[in-house]
Amino acid sequence: MTDRSSPASFEQLTSLSADAPTLIEGLPGHGLVASIAVDQITEQLGLTHCGNIAADEFPPVVTFEDGLVQDLVRVYAGSDPDVMTLESDLALPHPSFEPLSRCVLDELADEFKRAIFLAGAPAESEEAIGDVAGVGTTEAVRADLLEAEITVPDDPGLVGGVTGSLVRECYRADVPAALLIVRAHPFLPDPQAAKAVIETALEPLVEFDIDTTALDEQADEIQRRMQQVAEQYQQMAQERGDEAQQKPTGMFQ
Repeated sequence: MTDRSSPASFEQLTSLSADAPTLIEGLPGHGLVASIAVDQITEQLGLTHCGNIAADEFPPVVTFEDGLVQDLVRVYAGSDPDVMTLESDLALPHPSFEPLSRCVLDELADEFKRAIFLAGAPAESEEAIGDVAGVGTTEAVRADLLEAEITVPDDPGLVGGVTGSLVRECYRADVPAALLIVRAHPFLPDPQAAKAVIETALEPLVEFDIDTTALDEQADEIQRRMQQVAEQYQQMAQERGDEAQQKPTGMFQ
């Protein structure tokens, strides 16, 4: 008999003003590309903290910002444009992937019309940092990627970790979703890769305009602030026997 994880739950704090928004995932992964990009989007669009996700499998920690304690995994949303974001202050352990993914599908999927997931992958050269490729869970999403002039690979590949789990659940539930794979610095948090995925992929897909100047001006500060999260992510990856969230084959080696 399969040992199933306990369910996660969504606590809604405010009503969602967004009308069928696009969900953009910003959970910590390689290069912290998703975290940096989505933090910039959430802050710049002034998205409202509309709820939290809780699960027994999440780390037994508390995080805080501006002198206030906050939940580890949070959901934000806004209506200009219609966007929802999913964020976490720390990397999540492997046992939490399934309950989190099921919670997003069971309790949030009715609220958004499509999802965009971000996965960092080690760049093989400095010139490759910021390169973006995309795959879709449906033919329509694949067409959207091509229309946005995002590279759609012909070769097979594999993405694991929490992002892979979320994309898999969307695929199984026939929820339109795009997975953007971003080449980032092999070892450090990478604001430049985050900037690249915003400008070359997220802006054309979501049709919003994000000022990425801060990612240039505050690159050193962002790297320092994110380094602790990156180290914690790498430790979790090693403990569960992974090399990182991205376990590539084919073109993603």
